[in-house]
Amino acid sequence: MILTETDLAGAFVIDVERHEDRRGYFSRVFCVEELSAPGLETSIRQANLSYNCKAGTLRGLHFQYPPYAEEKYVRCVRGAVLDVIVDLRPESNTYLRHVSVELSAENGRGLYIPKRFAHGFITLADDTELLYFMSTSHKAGGEGGIGYQDPVLGISWPAVSVISERDEAWAPLKGREAEMRARMSTPASSELAHSLIPMAD
Repeated sequence: MILTETDLAGAFVIDVERHEDRRGYFSRVFCVEELSAPGLETSIRQANLSYNCKAGTLRGLHFQYPPYAEEKYVRCVRGAVLDVIVDLRPESNTYLRHVSVELSAENGRGLYIPKRFAHGFITLADDTELLYFMSTSHKAGGEGGIGYQDPVLGISWPAVSVISERDEAWAPLKGREAEMRARMSTPASSELAHSLIPMAD
């Protein structure tokens, strides 16, 4: 595995080394030792699959407020997406900056997303599937969102053909950014305490 930190501290692009022969290839996509080396979370409490019928399908931008914030490791296992993450950590030098990465079944690339980041993607091909590995079980009621066209973020997207009513209706950051900043400023110790709460099997 080849880990490359993005311009947003703690967020990593994860490339794989393919061992190829006439049958195809074999590659490692998860390794506790390799992910732990730069301090990434390696416990997986939930895995989710997102299937998208049409190219131009947009999901996001979504996040979880502390103490329900979660790390994600996202891989595209079929088709292709433009994956976008936004730093929502108020103490960060890159607060409200974003990074876009193309993930596809062909390039085999993954993306590690820290806590207190917003995440979204748009599909670049029909019949696209994303696999998410999550550090915590999803908690209803902790969700938040930002509109994909929010002018504060200035994200450039390909043409959108499919989007949910919910994702189209997120309120603009202007006017609520101070509240979001306050909620995202929960001390790291609180997040740590939450991560140690045992989950029911």
